[in-house]
Amino acid sequence: MPVAPQIVQAAAAFRFNTNMLDKSIDALSSEQWSSHPEGCNCLLWVAGHIIWARSRVLAVLGSPWGRPWLQYFERGSNPADADNYPAPEEIAAAWTDVKGALTAALEAASPESLAGPGPEKVPSFDGMLSGTIGFMAWHEGYHVGQAAMLQKWLGRGQIAG
Repeated sequence: MPVAPQIVQAAAAFRFNTNMLDKSIDALSSEQWSSHPEGCNCLLWVAGHIIWARSRVLAVLGSPWGRPWLQYFERGSNPADADNYPAPEEIAAAWTDVKGALTAALEAASPESLAGPGPEKVPSFDGMLSGTIGFMAWHEGYHVGQAAMLQKWLGRGQIAG
């Protein structure tokens, strides 16, 4: 099913980001999931944060999705909470689930709802829900870039280019 015209570019960005994150987390060892250079987050946190962000997109689209551990990956979450992080296998399973849920929600979003105001506490490029979806696709791309850097830092090569 095609997406509404207002979010065609955001939906394409989400598809691209999905492909890039899939490549970044494919066949990681447990150690690789949690390794990171000084001052950076690990792939487990980056993937968890992307999952959390997608859950926010689903919420604003009226398709709530969640996991009990999402709070540990919110913006501003404390790395000291790492003992509460789910296992890498749970992150990977949640990623598989949330990427399908987002695709379905984007396809189901009506042009009328997307033209309505975006939520107050979530940034929007234009104040509309479509602008919120666009901002969240941009936000995700930022974190997919972090995942790509970590992938290369781990000696696993580039995911693009």
